[in-house]
Amino acid sequence: MPAPTPTLTFAPEPVRVTLKSTAQATSLRELVESRCPSLFSKCRPPWWLRSGHLQTLYAVVGDFSKQDQVWYQRRLLRLLDGGTLGLDFTPADSNSVPPDAPIIVVNHGLTGGSHEPYVRAILAPACTPVSQGGLGYRAVVVNFRGCSGVPITSPKFYTAAQTDDLRQALMFISSLYPDAPLLGLGFSIGGNVMMRYLAEEGPRSRLSSACILGCPWDLVTNHDHLLHTLLGRQLYLRGMGTNVTTLFAHHHTSFLANPEHPASPLVPTILRLKRPTLTDFDHIFTCHASGAAPFPFPSFREYYTWASSHDIADAVRVPVLTINAADDPIVRRVQTPDSKGRENRWVVCAVTPMGGHLGWFAKGKGKRRWTTGPVLEWMELLGRDVVREEFGQENEEMYTDEEGFLRVARWPALGCKEVPGGGVINGNRPETELFQGL
Repeated sequence: MPAPTPTLTFAPEPVRVTLKSTAQATSLRELVESRCPSLFSKCRPPWWLRSGHLQTLYAVVGDFSKQDQVWYQRRLLRLLDGGTLGLDFTPADSNSVPPDAPIIVVNHGLTGGSHEPYVRAILAPACTPVSQGGLGYRAVVVNFRGCSGVPITSPKFYTAAQTDDLRQALMFISSLYPDAPLLGLGFSIGGNVMMRYLAEEGPRSRLSSACILGCPWDLVTNHDHLLHTLLGRQLYLRGMGTNVTTLFAHHHTSFLANPEHPASPLVPTILRLKRPTLTDFDHIFTCHASGAAPFPFPSFREYYTWASSHDIADAVRVPVLTINAADDPIVRRVQTPDSKGRENRWVVCAVTPMGGHLGWFAKGKGKRRWTTGPVLEWMELLGRDVVREEFGQENEEMYTDEEGFLRVARWPALGCKEVPGGGVINGNRPETELFQGL
């Protein structure tokens, strides 16, 4: 049977953006239709990966260590609350890319990092020099607290809606490369965080555009779908729960350092869990030990309701392309620009007929993903060809305080500074204790 093409949804009147080459305002829909042809190409899975479950499982168990190899230069950021982020820059040689080259800023999935194959599938060609067929861009992966070898230096973990860490990372990147456009790239739960950041910032976003893959959107509804299927409960919820608790256990002493902190008494309970689901971890720990208001939450359901991005996506004010798969076994409900009668002129939503969760392995491409083509076309269009000053540029001036923290007046509780550590990172080595691809 012929493979259908993705379904694209636009707002009735998409925003108009200006091309540098013509200085004329053009509908975002017209630009996507003319400049992103891969979005309209047919998605043909290999015969042995014809279901969303198989696509998802192959993303977890496949060996991609020789595919799309990327090396990084890690820089550690100490945050005002004592936490640490790991920012992995590629190419590792910063002098090989002009300082005004577009920068792709990446939010990885639940327990991933810069080593994830789905991240490298985009960054390898995007950061290859133009002379070798790439885009010639720079990229930075913002590794969540405790992920991909980043230390935990405060009794605070990350959450599905922790936009402040991304906000501070973007401040630092902007200070290093003030003339470079910043383009967001989010995967799964990292995409949810990025969408919430874009909605919270509106026209003040430091990201001038974004592409988000596999966003879970409505965490409550998608959790309930998983809960009511055997594979959802026993495979996906437990797989994600095992990843999170394994990662937590690796850093658990950091949460015991301050006995007065709400996280401390919860550590023994987490460590005693046997085959926990993601919901178990969120209900016991995330709801109660994740920082200031609106935390704590009485249960995971209230937390998921608050953390979801589908109800605030209409506040986004920079161009965003979202890609989900119709057969994704983890994300069953997908947001579109006109869901619930809401319209967002800035958002383009693509739903592919195949791909699973962060899979998208295509027939005839070996281990390569179908999504690489559309994402690169979108990044080239928004990074090089449009006048970015029209959106995402209302940023406050940054200053450095007496302790060396980079700050902005609008966020008095936030600040960051670089600390020693990091170095060259081989991004092609998987985290052996964790399931990749989730």
